[in-house]
Amino acid sequence: MSIRSLCLTTALVLTTVPAQAEMVLNRISTFATPDNMAEGEDRARATSAEIITASEDGNTLIYSDSPLGALGLVDITDPKAPKALGNVDMGGEPTTAVVIGTMAFAGVNTSESKANPSGKLVTLDIAGKKIVAECDLGGQPDSVAKAPDGSFLAVAIENERDEEVNDGDLPQMPAGYLVKLPVKDGAADCAAMVKIDVTGLAEVAGEDPEPEFVSINEAGEIAMTMQENNHIVVVAADNSVSGFSAGKVTLEGIDTKKDGRLDFSGKMEDVAREPDGIKWIDGDHFVTANEGDWKGGSRSFTIWKKDGTVVYESGASLERAMAALGHYNDKRNKKGVELESVAVGKYGDRTLLFVAAERASLVGVYDLADLTAPKLLQILPSGISPEGLVTIPGRNLLATANEYDARADGGPAASVMVYEWAEGMAAYPTIQAEGDIGFAALSALTAGDAPGMLFAASDSILSGAPSIYTVDATAMPAKITAALTVTRGGNPAQLMDIEGLTGDGEGGFWLATEGRSDRMIPHGLVHVDAEGAITQEIGLPPELLAHEIRFGFEGIAKVGNVLWMAVQRPWTDDPKDMVKLVSYDLDTETWGAVHYPLEAAGEGAWVGLSEITIQGDFAYLIERDNQVGPSAKTKILTRVALADLKPAELGGTLPVVKKEILRDLIPDLAMTHGYTLDKVEGFTIDAAGNGYVVTDNDGVDNSSGETLFWTIGALQ
Repeated sequence: MSIRSLCLTTALVLTTVPAQAEMVLNRISTFATPDNMAEGEDRARATSAEIITASEDGNTLIYSDSPLGALGLVDITDPKAPKALGNVDMGGEPTTAVVIGTMAFAGVNTSESKANPSGKLVTLDIAGKKIVAECDLGGQPDSVAKAPDGSFLAVAIENERDEEVNDGDLPQMPAGYLVKLPVKDGAADCAAMVKIDVTGLAEVAGEDPEPEFVSINEAGEIAMTMQENNHIVVVAADNSVSGFSAGKVTLEGIDTKKDGRLDFSGKMEDVAREPDGIKWIDGDHFVTANEGDWKGGSRSFTIWKKDGTVVYESGASLERAMAALGHYNDKRNKKGVELESVAVGKYGDRTLLFVAAERASLVGVYDLADLTAPKLLQILPSGISPEGLVTIPGRNLLATANEYDARADGGPAASVMVYEWAEGMAAYPTIQAEGDIGFAALSALTAGDAPGMLFAASDSILSGAPSIYTVDATAMPAKITAALTVTRGGNPAQLMDIEGLTGDGEGGFWLATEGRSDRMIPHGLVHVDAEGAITQEIGLPPELLAHEIRFGFEGIAKVGNVLWMAVQRPWTDDPKDMVKLVSYDLDTETWGAVHYPLEAAGEGAWVGLSEITIQGDFAYLIERDNQVGPSAKTKILTRVALADLKPAELGGTLPVVKKEILRDLIPDLAMTHGYTLDKVEGFTIDAAGNGYVVTDNDGVDNSSGETLFWTIGALQ
């Protein structure tokens, strides 16, 4: 093996360069929650970052970590290089924390059961990382808010239902309520605590209110959601209570079926909004994120006047914009992208709204200059399941708390991500679909006849309608302009896992299907014509099938009338750290292979091939491990001389080709400052000689859904 450094120009495909500098938000750092564990702790334990806040100077982030029963502290004095400040045990499950002066006030759930809820308010000295006071709240706290002047706290006591009892239906006593506590000289005055009754208000289970989120405006008015009750409560400064039903919304242009395809032609009528997150915008308006957690699925956010008048209803518009970025999870589409939380901040002279989508792992950014028509400015990538947001306008920063720890499934840890509002251009998305197309899991690339004209394929995540996408890589971000469905007998072909794609020279394509015996997906080759209709299917010969494992063909390329396929991982007849490059001669219908040497895998990891493309005198390959984040070690572009691809007969000793390592792709994957993605799955070289790379987002399954598409420039 030789290592050769090529002169390649790196340029992530970004949004269109503006005529003049614009203010945008870009992610500048990611902090993994296990990094807050002390030396000697078991870092493999599940952690989380749920609700997040910041110190008054904006230099310290504080997030609730329910699995560890702690508040996690992060130093962002340098926001591009967060530093661990450790965890502070809360003696229960922290839900929300807010900061007044030098103290953090956290709601902590200490319930022994849903039927016997309890909780406390814990006061933490931030600098000393010491608990200095506690007071009993009498029930299970969910959300804590502070008055803008720091004079009091409001705590939503949810006393949440048990979803295993009576199918989760209400009522399930005891009822929830609202707590109001004065704050004097940096301490919560527990003796002056006021319990505000909110029973009898909601049309849905009014006797069993379940308060969810609270927010307080400059006038000291409290707005509170009761999600399961589909109700919003407004409490005046004198503690008088009013409120209104959150009502229902009709959704058009949504995907309503879990069928392995993206079809946004569906409709849902009269869906309960069931609001979750809530934030005041000004003294008369607030906004809710309508998660639709119980009987809903409303997918929307709503701007309200405090008297209950709807000023703006988003419907499914944000969801559709997120689906165009490849972030729609068809496997969990009952509630769509699930808008979870909201935040509002004034950055310069602009009031911005941030809406976090738990299932899409994205944050929508809106300009609120006109409350009747918020303008979508950007969609930001986040970690898996953003649960909390905090604006830090004084430092032009935003932070998200991403609750899902996917390490048990081979994914990334829970995380905190930091974004900066600055002049420039948006770094995300790098690729998006036009119109109603949507996409997911780009598992292969091949080039068309014109510079920047590419084709990509979906893998098994969209097995209900396997697709070949047309990509305009000259656009910034790159655009998916068309989707061709692979069909068999006039119907969408089922049970396909397209991992390789190459043109046939006549307008059609050859596809490599990886195969999975547990899903009845066979290994093999498939030819489709220019309309996507399958015209030929070629199964593997016995010499290969006798040694098959689940991980099969991951790329296909054509040179003359010979197809070359990259097998992802060693099969049972391969030597250690060797994988086959398999050939199939279309004229003679004969098979052959060579061996390709893989990099050694780290402990608990594997290394394999993800792509093959042929141009000129070389075959180019993507070689990667299956690791994410800091564990990722091998994401490389290599090449093999075409003259060395001399296939031997199957069943005997195979020649070993010599590879050159051309590029380490890990620095490229770090350019948007998220966690290092594992699935670098597509590579091709266009008609102008420029190389392009794409990652597979697994259809937002145990993934943040981010798709990175970039060019490495001309290969010389």
